[in-house]
Parts: sequence; C-alpha cells; structure tokens
Amino acid sequence: MNNLFIAQTFGRSSNYTDIQGNLFKIHDVKKGLRNEDGTGVIVGLTRVSDVVGYDYEDGKKINIPGKLYYRGIEISDLVNGKENDRYGYEETAFLLLFGYLPSDKELKEFTTVIQKHYPLPNEFFERNMLRSPSFNLMNSLQKSILALYDYDNDSDNTDPYQILLKGINILAKLPTLAVYAYQSKIHHYDRESLVIHYPRPEYSMAENILHLLRPGGSFTQQEANLLDVMLMIHADHGGGNNSTFTNVVISSTGTDIYSAISGSIGSLKGPKHGGANIRCSEMIAAIEHEIGLDATEDKMRNVIERILSKNFYDNSGLVYGLGHAVYTISDPRADLLKNCCEKLAKEKKRLEEYEFLAKFESVAKAYMAEKGKPLSNNVDFYSGFAYNMLRIPEDMYTPLFVCARMAGWLAHNIENKMYDGRIMRPATKYVGETNPYIKREER
Repeated sequence: MNNLFIAQTFGRSSNYTDIQGNLFKIHDVKKGLRNEDGTGVIVGLTRVSDVVGYDYEDGKKINIPGKLYYRGIEISDLVNGKENDRYGYEETAFLLLFGYLPSDKELKEFTTVIQKHYPLPNEFFERNMLRSPSFNLMNSLQKSILALYDYDNDSDNTDPYQILLKGINILAKLPTLAVYAYQSKIHHYDRESLVIHYPRPEYSMAENILHLLRPGGSFTQQEANLLDVMLMIHADHGGGNNSTFTNVVISSTGTDIYSAISGSIGSLKGPKHGGANIRCSEMIAAIEHEIGLDATEDKMRNVIERILSKNFYDNSGLVYGLGHAVYTISDPRADLLKNCCEKLAKEKKRLEEYEFLAKFESVAKAYMAEKGKPLSNNVDFYSGFAYNMLRIPEDMYTPLFVCARMAGWLAHNIENKMYDGRIMRPATKYVGETNPYIKREER
C-alpha cells in the first residue's frame, strides 16, 4: 500500500473534521449517548442490575453516594455476606443469571456444573493458542472464544436456554483461556519457561486463577478471598456500560453467542473501559517513584497539579482512578476493594503502600473539590494494588475483568432476547452536503 498517497489524500479531506460541536446541539443529537448534564441516554430496560450515582429533585441532578445493585441486592451486602465463603463469585453469577440467591444445595449444584466445564477441548491449547500466541491477551481471548464456536455442534442456536448453556460453558473456561494466553505470550515473546497447570475441579474460579497462574500453583485463602471479591464487584455494571451494550447490540442481530462475547472483549480492551486499570496502576507507580511513599500532602498536591497541567506521567491531564460516568460522590466497588486491600496488605506486610494510596486518594479528592470539580475514586484506583499483592502481572488485569464480567454479559444477553428481540438500530443525522456526480474525465 502506498502510505504516502493515503496520508496525503486523508490530509486533504475535510469530511472527517467539519462536524462542528454546535451541530449536535442544533439537531438535538446526544453526543456519545450522553445528555447535557453528563448522564447517559436511556436506551433500554433491565432487571439485572442498577448503577446509582445521582438522583433528581425538582428536575435538578443531585449527587449521592454510589450504589450498585445486582437483582436489587446491594453489592456491599453480597460481599459482606460471603465472609470467608470460597464461592462468592459463583453465588453472584447465579444471582445475575437466575434472579435470586441460591440455597446451599442450588449453589453446590451450580458450582458443580461450572467445574465440569473447566477443561478445554482436547488439543485446543496446542492448536489454537500455543501455535499462534498474541502479543495482546485480549486479542488472544477473542480468538479463543471464536475458536470455541467450531467445537459446538449447535453453535448458531440462539434460543435463550441454549445461550445460557453455552454462556456457562464459556464462563467456566475463561480463567484457563486467560492464563494460557498469558503463558503462551511470555513463552513466545519473552522466552520464558512454559508452565501449564490443568484446572482443578475442586477449586472455585478465583482459586483456579491463582493455581493456574503461579508456577507452584499455591495460594493462601486470604489471597483467594480478595480475588473472589474482585470477581464479584466486576461481575456486572448495568446494561449501559460499553461492553455490555456492545454485547446486546451484536446479539440483537441474531448472531451466535461466541461473536457477541468476542465483541464485548474487544470493547473491554479499550483504555477508556476495561484497560483503565492498567493506566491507573502505572500512574500510581510513577507517582510513588517521583515523591516516595512518605510524601507529604504538599508533595501529593504538587504532583496532582502537574498531572492536570499535562506535565507528568502520560501528559493526558487525567488523574486515573478518579471520576466515573455515573458515580459522583463514591464508587461502592472501590470502597469494598479498599477494605479488602487493607486486610491483605497486613498479611503481606505492605501497609505502607496501602496507606500511601489511601492518603493520595483523600488528597486528590479534596484538591479536585477545591477546584470545583468534585470526583469520586473509582474501582480502578485500588484494583492495581490488589492485583499486585496477588502477584498477578499487568497483562492479566483486563483479561480477569473479562472472566468476571462474563456473568453480566450473559444475563443481559438473555434478558434482551426474552423481552425485546428487535435488532438495535439507532439513527444518525446527516449534516453533510448534497453533491452532484462528476464524470471521471471532468474531475
């Protein structure tokens, strides 16, 4: 391809640059599917989950502490209720998929179904992953999900019950697919030893992730508990988040579940969605290196000023880990994760790092409030530290998000099939010119 020609032609074209911002207001078009006050345009109804960060009084938006509900139950109640139970994520997945909390017998049977689907098809790893590793694990996951289509004798069946069965099969295999993608990558690109464990049928999903990822396969129960909580709080986040909306849009065409899940993974890969946790983790590491763990509030404020002035880290002007599209005062997931991190930090003797994070969060929120831009922290703020304490490499952060969110994607996919069924087909307003056709010899 003649890249110079393409670059020059693209540079001469004004067709990608002349849609002025005021045209959106003139034509009452919701840019980014957002209202003027920043709230999302309502495009559907759901009973799966609810994300609450504001209310309205006399037509005015009022900020309130954040709440996240799964089937009407607060996420904080789910996490606090599980205590040291090993199967918090499995219970959460059951709730999202079936609409109620399972009895002990139901949870055991559901967990057994998931565990039976842990293994990959024979030679799947060798044929589809080891021989064609990807530099990006999210791309590898997409390929693997699409490859599973060919191992399904009824892959195009979109009956809601069949989608449920296929979705549970995918959910059960995702931890193995994610870890094997990582092992294939570091073996091929980093020339590291290839260590492959088979999933253990007696382990929970959280336990299996740690077992599969670590060369020795061992972990503490406190470590497994933290990862279990992380899977729980990432399991769903309403029908409007980009990857879930993507899933429903794709599946509304009548295509197969494998295509819909692959599309969701592509959405979650983006740094503005699932990839944000890596950006936040890298930013925190850069700040710690710059000012030290014993930094004063003044030093913290100074580095925040530099970030906002686009003079530190990635020069984006963004303090990653602060702010959210819905939550205004607080993110309930961040608060839960903060408490769990404190417990594990004590076990790992890393309280100094935890206390730095907590202090920086407080200083940053106060600073932004003083500037008239109050922001809550979000789940990404503590997730990097949590993964780091669990000795999980950065490459795995977003794939683990996939493992967790699969339950929510599946629940919304089925709900939409059962209660709507139409292809999603929004409209756009044409604001270009109408031009006559000119014969080639006259151009």
